[in-house]
Amino acid sequence: MIRLLFYRTYRRAFGLAYWLSRRFTAAGKLVLACLILAAVFGTDTTQSTAYQAAAFLTGVLVVAAICVSDRRWRGKFTATRRLPRLGTVGSPVTYHVTVNNLTARPQRGAVMLEDLPDPRPAWDEFVARAKHRAPGLEAWLDDVIGFSRWIQLVARRRPAVIGETLVPDVTARATVEVPVTFTPSRRGRVEFQGLTLARPEVLGLLRSFCRVPAAQSLVILPKRYRLPCLALPGDREYQPLGVALASAVGQSDEFVALRDYRPGDSLRHIHWRSVAKCDRLVVRENEDEFFVRHALILDTCATVEDDAVFEEAVAVASSFVCAIETQESLLDLLFVGPQAYTFTAGRGVGHVEQMLTVLAGVEPSAPQQFATLETLVLRHVARVSGCVCVLLAWDEPRQRLVQQLRARGLPVRVCVVTAGVREPEPGVLFLPVGQVGEALSRL
Repeated sequence: MIRLLFYRTYRRAFGLAYWLSRRFTAAGKLVLACLILAAVFGTDTTQSTAYQAAAFLTGVLVVAAICVSDRRWRGKFTATRRLPRLGTVGSPVTYHVTVNNLTARPQRGAVMLEDLPDPRPAWDEFVARAKHRAPGLEAWLDDVIGFSRWIQLVARRRPAVIGETLVPDVTARATVEVPVTFTPSRRGRVEFQGLTLARPEVLGLLRSFCRVPAAQSLVILPKRYRLPCLALPGDREYQPLGVALASAVGQSDEFVALRDYRPGDSLRHIHWRSVAKCDRLVVRENEDEFFVRHALILDTCATVEDDAVFEEAVAVASSFVCAIETQESLLDLLFVGPQAYTFTAGRGVGHVEQMLTVLAGVEPSAPQQFATLETLVLRHVARVSGCVCVLLAWDEPRQRLVQQLRARGLPVRVCVVTAGVREPEPGVLFLPVGQVGEALSRL
């Protein structure tokens, strides 16, 4: 019952703060703060005259509230965003919004606000996160009060914060272009539900709103670290269905077949005689069943407390995806979510950008699902030439998996993301949160 009371308090307080930040201008927020202070110090009218200031400021806000009205602002707009294909955590993203004034009067002094999904967690999610915390006094206090848990959940559900942007004056039935820049704070998908154009009333304290529907989305890729040149071990090996997988020329020039062009095919493999006959792009395919294939294993089996560790692990995996050369090899990404996943990139099968998009949507799985990941890896290991493991811990199950891979003669590079500094171990690179980039530079 107490937890529910705190949850409702946080939810209403967050909603009120959001409403105040959008409805009040900077001057209006200052007037509101002065009103609150004057009301506090003016409770005793015999000892202070602050109550007079409180009464005056209250009257000013009442007049502003009467003047402001969404219906009185006869603005009518359409808006179109030009979003980039992808964004990256920590890197500024700039896009342009084209605002069209549909009215016969100029519109001045407006600001543009993005309408993003409500980041407040549901009650079930709020309670579920408390159940997975380790026992202790801090966990008990968080279970009862839950403020830090609320802040963490809101941050997880909000990949970006986009501030207000001033809209240039728009003449009658004219169009302006507004640049917007923001820095994503978390990977995932930014859902733009619409736009709100806000204009202050005569006193400049409150705003009138004009909402414009403009639903779009933008994928935010994980943060990535700069890695040194990697020379992953592994030799070319025979790959079943290699002809179907590899679209580039391999070690054999023996002709196999002609097929339709697929995105990623080299233009030098186009069979122009067939193109002239069929009036479509046709590619000459040669026998190529011997090539290098690496596996990138991402450990997603995390507890609730490992949120920072998990995000760093995804960033490390993304860094390896960008660093491993896939022009002459295949790279398989293996991880466990609601089910086991395998995604292959390289040689025309998939691109690094597609693999990064997959990593942008990876979510933690239950710690008990590590056995599923182990089964997936051991079933897949016969087809790969080398392996990179990005792990969330260095406990017995994970050590056993690495030992099984090495027992099969497979070269393995192990990276373990940890919350603190660990003693070094042979063949294992520990990556403390906050020092991941520095540790990766020693690869």
